[in-house]
Amino acid sequence: MQRQGRTVPWLARQICCERRNVYKIYARASIDTELLLRISKALNHDFFRYYSIDE
Repeated sequence: MQRQGRTVPWLARQICCERRNVYKIYARASIDTELLLRISKALNHDFFRYYSIDE
């Protein structure tokens, strides 16, 4: 987000939640795939690639 100049309120609007919920997402130990997909789309970044297994 920082590299894109995005703010927490901006992300909250993009993923349809309140700003305080974005901070709660940051504090989580894990994230469900539906939410990760919404964040990936909002930031135009494939976070799933970090969890892909290359064989």
